[in-house]
Amino acid sequence: MTIIGLTGGIGSGKTYVSSIFKEKGITCVDADDVAREIVFPGQPTLAKIAERYAEKPDILTADGQLNRALLRSIIFNNPNEKQWLENLMHPVIRDRLVVLLNQSASPYSLLVSPLLFETDQKDLVHRSAVVDIPEDLQVERASQRDNVSKEQIKQIMQAQLTREQRLALADDIIDNSIDKKETNQQVQKLHEAYLKLKPTSN
Repeated sequence: MTIIGLTGGIGSGKTYVSSIFKEKGITCVDADDVAREIVFPGQPTLAKIAERYAEKPDILTADGQLNRALLRSIIFNNPNEKQWLENLMHPVIRDRLVVLLNQSASPYSLLVSPLLFETDQKDLVHRSAVVDIPEDLQVERASQRDNVSKEQIKQIMQAQLTREQRLALADDIIDNSIDKKETNQQVQKLHEAYLKLKPTSN
């Protein structure tokens, strides 16, 4: 099975691009979806987070859901806590991604991850594609989509690789700054190329 890693900064349009691949019958495994699933009520990862922050009763909502806003504020202001959370979640996410990718029956599969290059998820893929837009457009789109301040978006961007670093690591680049028609054409070309790839071991 050939696995393509799809990544890009916040607000770049990874979800839209992956939806085009899905329409072509390609399995898309999304690391963000998995990250949400492993902290659902009843999951061991959520129990460990609740135990870690037991002194903060608001870490869980009234119906037992993770208070993501509170957790975000904790880790953004404390590098040690951010590291603890990553050490907890990243191995669990990776294991689940492997299971889902192994279940795929499409000609190739897509691993969609905002932190593809920042984590060992990069070792799961044979090739990488970066969805790219200018950073000022990233800030604009992400702040509107998530209804948060531009300052918060910039803070998130600072925790990710820079645009230049991502582009330097990319095998393929999808320019999503123009219009949907142009993006669709780029995806179609890559899809045709990926169909011709021969599976290789990592």
